[in-house]
Amino acid sequence: MSFFRDVNLSAATAGFVAVLVGFTSSVAIVFQAAQAFGATPAQITSWMWALGLGMGLCSAIPSLVLRQPVMIAWSTPGAAVLATAGLAGGFTMADAVGAFLISAALIVLAGATGWFERVMNRIPMAIAAALLAGVLARFGLQAFAAAQTALPLVLLMLLAYLLGRRLLPRYAVPFTLLVAIIYVVVRGQFNGAAVTFELAMPVFTAPAFSIAAFTSLALPLFVVTMASQNLPGVAAIRAAGYTDMPISRIITLSGVATLLLAPFGAFALNLSAITAAICMGPEAHADPRKRYTAAVVCGGIYVLIGLFGAAITGLLIAFPKELVLAIAGIALLGSIGGGLHAALRDETHREAALITFLVTLSGVVIGGIGSAFWGVVAGAAALFVQQYALSPKK
Repeated sequence: MSFFRDVNLSAATAGFVAVLVGFTSSVAIVFQAAQAFGATPAQITSWMWALGLGMGLCSAIPSLVLRQPVMIAWSTPGAAVLATAGLAGGFTMADAVGAFLISAALIVLAGATGWFERVMNRIPMAIAAALLAGVLARFGLQAFAAAQTALPLVLLMLLAYLLGRRLLPRYAVPFTLLVAIIYVVVRGQFNGAAVTFELAMPVFTAPAFSIAAFTSLALPLFVVTMASQNLPGVAAIRAAGYTDMPISRIITLSGVATLLLAPFGAFALNLSAITAAICMGPEAHADPRKRYTAAVVCGGIYVLIGLFGAAITGLLIAFPKELVLAIAGIALLGSIGGGLHAALRDETHREAALITFLVTLSGVVIGGIGSAFWGVVAGAAALFVQQYALSPKK
């Protein structure tokens, strides 16, 4: 099988780092969302089962078929919306599942009709690159902000990365991660008590439908997932050079997978931006044609998370949060630099791209929609005023 010939240590490590970053950075929000609907421990484990299998299979299988890194994740902003609305509205788990199904159906419609991809095709590359850089730069900032609470660890990881870039450039990130893990274990900062070994079991919840759940859960979940997840996800794909990836089909696939797994807790599956940048960057593999192996490894680990639920969850959250923040920022340095270069090199789009970058980086949330969407709106408005608005009469 060509996968085993193409995969290498850096690709496998990129897949692991993507899971580590994507999972540990937001799993607490997913737990909060489930608890907001009164989920039992068995139902929370079922959510991990459904999300793990959905993300894993929808990442690994298309990546193997297309031989391009397809990265699917859960909707972190969507989980935040659900956690807030669930507590405020007093909705049940059945209401939530009904909302998941409606949102998934809308995502399938957006992908099958191709309207979302057509909108993305009209966004200049500079704006898309600035959007991606703004999303990723927040993780870069968090990497160094982690030094406030774990200065020795962050400095050690930064030194390891710089030495790795000098001596073993292809394996700088794996080397950095290995050094960090050794340091954490030696210092007794690895929380082994969080690891428990048990298989996850799916729990089916019959859906219930209501106007209140539609307006308070389903529509906000759909809008936030498309604007704050799929939008930067497409930007990540195009910034990495995979311009021929079938975006509409992949979005349709994510919607169909959500439809099938929603009764078990898969609230929203969508394109990834952060973890995609890790698996699509040069640190994953020197050859862009072989970076799909990082996505396959990532997908395989997600499947294991789904099957072994509590055990894998405990393993991933056993690492100090500073290690997760630092390795995320370090692994994304190349993608941040590449995004900024692509965004600012064209003088005609430079100011609009810079506005996009700054608004996205700000993290502003308006109307429950995150800064990724508003960054594109601000950049597009600036570009229109500069290049397309009617010139004043002389």
